Amino acid sequence: MGPHPAVAAIRLAVRRVLHDVLTEFHRHDGHAPAPELRRTTASAPAAPRYAEAGTAGSPALPDRPALSGGPALSDRPAAPLVLVACSGGADSMALASALAFEARKLGVRAGGITVDHNLQPGSGLRAAEVVTRLAAMDLDPVEAVAVHVGREGGPEAAARDARYAALDAAAERHGAAAVLLGHTRDDQAETVLLGLARGSGIRSLSGMAAASGPAGRYRRPFLQLDRQTARKACLVQSIPVWDDPHNIDPAYTRSRLRHEGLPALEKALGKGVVEALARTAQLSRDDADALDTWAAEAERSVRDETGQLECAKLYVLPPAVRRRVLRRAVIEAGAPAGSLFARHLEEVDRLITGWRGQRAINLPGRVEARRQGGRLVIRQS
Repeated sequence: MGPHPAVAAIRLAVRRVLHDVLTEFHRHDGHAPAPELRRTTASAPAAPRYAEAGTAGSPALPDRPALSGGPALSDRPAAPLVLVACSGGADSMALASALAFEARKLGVRAGGITVDHNLQPGSGLRAAEVVTRLAAMDLDPVEAVAVHVGREGGPEAAARDARYAALDAAAERHGAAAVLLGHTRDDQAETVLLGLARGSGIRSLSGMAAASGPAGRYRRPFLQLDRQTARKACLVQSIPVWDDPHNIDPAYTRSRLRHEGLPALEKALGKGVVEALARTAQLSRDDADALDTWAAEAERSVRDETGQLECAKLYVLPPAVRRRVLRRAVIEAGAPAGSLFARHLEEVDRLITGWRGQRAINLPGRVEARRQGGRLVIRQS
């Protein structure tokens, strides 16, 4: 008899991602690994280690060559390393178990990283427990990384920034080809609703991408699976999970949305809201990608020989394309992307479509935009 349907579903999702990672890895090599190499790698996992960043006496972590650039092929590992970012919750523990199972079959090296945000009493002990559980799955390397969470952008955004910075550093340190994240279809639905509430446009409505980050480092195998499937997979495999109290704390916007907003929508509109929102994310992403491509091509045609943006040529572009061109130009001038909102771009756009002698527009990052001699000049002040 085969595995429980929930276990089969999470394994299949991870297997598909690992096949993609392997294909990309060996495309870089120019050839596929020998069958005997696959068997050797899969049958002889190295002993797991535990290292906590910033802790005296932690064992040194070996430097592995990065996948992009530099080292000769003979110096590169014979199989890619894939890390799972694991909080100890049901989603990420299900992901870790599926990675451990599929990696052995496919000859992929698999490890795990847990980030200790230091936001709750005993968080260090819980991180150590996660490391122990990952090591018991024969993942290697396994590591707990302690971070400091700032205040910029609010508690949720600050924690996310600290977490991704730690995961980026871990991926570079270990030479990982990919980092798997346990976001589910439910998380995607919440992300779409948050974007809708901010009025941030179609890119925000596109939610989380299946692959994102530098060279597609971050992979999200579970975006087509619901949260209950991951939890059920842990239950039938007797995998202990930790339920983060922050996930039910009404002080956090996403928590209120999860436990109050979405249930209210389902009560008013019927079941299927989560699936519909996830579908909206994919459709929005396809549209946004197409518009971004159009804008990148259009940008070359609206600049003069000195590289300045010409207002007359910008004016005839469709608004959705024109504002993408303006956004790219403002970010290139030094404005932080996360601080640039629709209202900023609307003001800059009015320099093109509603010119009445306005003064310069002040933008985040000490960037200013002004119309001068039929040109749109965007630079840091």
